[in-house]
Parts: sequence; structure tokens; C-alpha cells
Amino acid sequence: MGRHGFGIAAALLALLLLAWMWPEGDPAPSGNPTATEPTGTEAPASSADEEAPDTGDPAPTEPDSSAPAATTPAASPSPESPAPPPTSAPPAEPASNAYDGPLGTRNHTGDDAVALTFDDGPSPEWTPKVLDMLRERGVKATFCLIGAYAEAYPELVADIAREGHTLCNHSWYHEFDLGEWSEEEIRANLQRTNDAILKAAPGAEVAYFRHPGGRWTDEAIAVAADLGMESLHWTVDPSDWDNETTEAQIREHVLDRAGPGAIILLHDGAANQKDMCGALESILAEFERRGYAYTGL
Repeated sequence: MGRHGFGIAAALLALLLLAWMWPEGDPAPSGNPTATEPTGTEAPASSADEEAPDTGDPAPTEPDSSAPAATTPAASPSPESPAPPPTSAPPAEPASNAYDGPLGTRNHTGDDAVALTFDDGPSPEWTPKVLDMLRERGVKATFCLIGAYAEAYPELVADIAREGHTLCNHSWYHEFDLGEWSEEEIRANLQRTNDAILKAAPGAEVAYFRHPGGRWTDEAIAVAADLGMESLHWTVDPSDWDNETTEAQIREHVLDRAGPGAIILLHDGAANQKDMCGALESILAEFERRGYAYTGL
């Protein structure tokens, strides 16, 4: 072999050694990416937290796991930038906000369920219609009863209790100024009302008191508490007792303002029950569509 032959052989040997010694995974001299190099569509490690939600929800049993990007199946998750765990929305009406009514009265359910409340009954014409609508949808509600009407229509009070609705004391004869009376007079009024309710529904519980017109006083609240009743206000009042309020206005007012946790004031005994009952059918249908749960409180 001549001198030129040895030179060529030496050059080839040097190239082979250089190729064998080149660090694995480094970019090739041409600058083209290798198979394991991140592509231009993958977010850099510093922005992984921002991009994580777009890669899909983590498995429910492993909320802290971080799946590698689809473009780099061989890569392992970066410990410096794991995908953030999923978060859930807070309750719409936390329990701590359940007593934001006047003088600390209850005006929210304290959870996501809504409460329908019906005042000024029982009414022999309208209470049965309300009970029919509630029964059809399996809804439990709260009935705030006037004592004189409970005494006059005991069979309706018995029906309300028998169907699992909650009973509420609404004074003997809807005395707006009840809370301004003496403690002894307030107590006599509320006790007389409870006696009429419980005579009609023996063994039932009168869990709540609602002051006529929402004209709360500390004295009325204290007497009710002493008699074992919680003072119940409301979140939504569509003025369905007013003859000037139309069915459409009642419906829209409730649907616009009621959300999870709301206590809704309606009347099965007053002066405008026809419009209220017409609106109630639509309200119940829409609440069902929204997936609301109900509570009788």
C-alpha cells in the first residue's frame, strides 16, 4: 500500500472514531431535531402550569399526576412544573351566610338546595292546588300558617304535615305589629297559633316562625326561640300577594333572582293566588331543568 493509501485509511478511521464518540441525544451537526427533542409545539418547562389544563383533566384518583405532552411520549413529567390539581367551585350559599336576614334571621338554606315557602294559609281553595303540584314533582316545602286559618281548616294542616312538609308559625291573625307587643302578648299569640296547628296535626313539629310582613324585632325573635322556633326570613320576594303583580312578573322575578341556597317567599293564602299558582308551574319546571334540589328546611 502506498503513502496515499495509508493517508486515506487513516482519515476514514478518524471519521469512524468521531462518529462513535459523538454524545447521544445532542443535536446533529445539521441542526435538525432528533426523535427525542421537544418540538416547537410543546410548551417550555417554565409555562407548563399555564398549558396543563389544555392537556385534559387528570384521572380522578390521581389529581396531582402530570401526563407528558402527546408529542413526547418518551419524556417524563417535569418535577418542577406539575399540572395543577383540579379545583371545584365553592358552594353558592355557604352555611356561614345562612343568617343574613334582618336581625340575624335565616334567609338562606345554608347549602345548594332551594326552599319554597308558602305564607298566609291554609286556604281551602288554593292550598290543595299547591299540594298537588308539589306532590307531582316530589317537592317538599315549608308552609307558614296563620293560626286562625289552621283552626278553621284543620284537615288542610293535617294534609300538609302528612305529606312531609315543614310547618311554620305565622302568628294568629297576621298581626303586622306583633313584634311591638309585650313579651307576654307575643308569647300568647305564638302559643295559641302553635296549639291550633298541633291540634290539627298531633305529633308534628312547628320548627319555624315567620313574622308577618318581615317586621322583625328582637323581642319576637327571642320569644320564638324560647318556644323552640327558628326565625325564618327569605331571599326572594316576588310580591305575589299583590293583585297588581302578574303571573309573568312573579315567574320572571323568581327565576331571575333565585339560585342555589335561596329561600323563596310565595303565598298560598292572600289575594293573588291564581297568578302565583300559574307562575309556580313554570318555576318548578325551570328549577327541575336547572337541577336544583329542594329542602323543606
